[in-house]
Amino acid sequence: MSDRLAIKLWLIQRFSGMLLGLFVLLHLATMIYAIQGGLTADEILGRTKDNWLMAGWYSVFVITAAVHGSIGLRTVAQEVIGWRTTSLDWFIGLFCILLSGVGLLAVMGLLL
Repeated sequence: MSDRLAIKLWLIQRFSGMLLGLFVLLHLATMIYAIQGGLTADEILGRTKDNWLMAGWYSVFVITAAVHGSIGLRTVAQEVIGWRTTSLDWFIGLFCILLSGVGLLAVMGLLL
């Protein structure tokens, strides 16, 4: 792996980690507020139906988590099992796409 790619992945990993911290805090605060307000799961899901702003927010959350997790998995694969060929990059790219797709399907479930 080139030093340039390593630096880019390191920066993306750190930036996505910062975004995830913000997303998780906002998500938890929203859930605590909703539950303490006495909302049931059905009522919460009723409010998310057709809410495109919330779907957009959670879509960015999902993609950020997929990218962050994929880069972390790539690092673990390199350090633990010594996988350093270009096939690792292909595998991680496909893993990220699959993870994003599954997450976005869940977001669509909130919308519909």
